[in-house]
Amino acid sequence: MDFKLTLQIVGVVLGLLYLWLEYKANIWLWVVGLIMPIVHGTLYFRSGLYADFSMQLYYIAAGVYGLIVWGRGAKKSNHDTLKITSTPLAVWVAVAGVYALLHGAIYLFLVSFTDSTVPFWDSLTTALCIVAYWMLSRKYVEQWLVWLVVDVITVGLYLYKDIPLTAGLYALYSVLAVAGYLRWRRMMKTQIA
Repeated sequence: MDFKLTLQIVGVVLGLLYLWLEYKANIWLWVVGLIMPIVHGTLYFRSGLYADFSMQLYYIAAGVYGLIVWGRGAKKSNHDTLKITSTPLAVWVAVAGVYALLHGAIYLFLVSFTDSTVPFWDSLTTALCIVAYWMLSRKYVEQWLVWLVVDVITVGLYLYKDIPLTAGLYALYSVLAVAGYLRWRRMMKTQIA
């Protein structure tokens, strides 16, 4: 079997497991989130998606951070557990600013130092992933909407880069992002105040 195809299959399986755990708001998503970047990073590097490749290093660091934050909440009493909340307006403003800076910086890096054929789209999805992953670590319900934007754009990008199984995974992610958003909204309403 072709190595690129094998990476796609393993990545799809890990991605589905990760998404199911995220949908359930299960802390084990962070453990899978530490393994999955190795597989996807190798695939993206071999496909010339350099920003997506470097993003996997961020996913590893953010996975450790998320595991610590969620783990700390799980060790406290039920009253102090990290709750799913809506993103405050001030956080949205900060997230938009961070996104814009990241997108611009990653784009300039890709144009200047790589042979990327898709620097705008690669940097756009990478910058959005960084802020979405941080939002997930804080359990902001709207992180699902940011992921939805990433997923829809990524489907086209990965089809263009000839990694169709991974594009299919992101098409499924798009559907599940909507379901996850609706589920987390329901969970948020049923949490103890």
